[in-house]
Amino acid sequence: MTIDVYYDYCLNKKGVTEHFPFDEDTLVFKVGGKMFALSSLQEWENGTPGVNLKCDPDWALELRGQYDDIQAGYHMSKIHWNTVKINSSVPDAFVKELIDHSYDLVFKSLTKKQQQEVLES
Repeated sequence: MTIDVYYDYCLNKKGVTEHFPFDEDTLVFKVGGKMFALSSLQEWENGTPGVNLKCDPDWALELRGQYDDIQAGYHMSKIHWNTVKINSSVPDAFVKELIDHSYDLVFKSLTKKQQQEVLES
């Protein structure tokens, strides 16, 4: 997966915005003002990309046991976030599924009003 594929996939989701809230390196995608995906641009340039994605806690543990390249979220809540290494043992199609899962978790956590605003955007 290239950074362009990752970027377009995230940004094309309903109501998604991009931000750099931490520094000029960490690209964050949000829905309804809440993060669902973040990644270091420098790591993409270095050829070692990874993406932090929100995940159901039980499934997060299962995925970490199943894939060496899915680990507890780097600099994130280890319960709710995974770091997924890109272009590794995790197939690109599955990375997209994990992005979808993260987006859906965050979207469902929004208030009904916020969800409606996202759907109307």
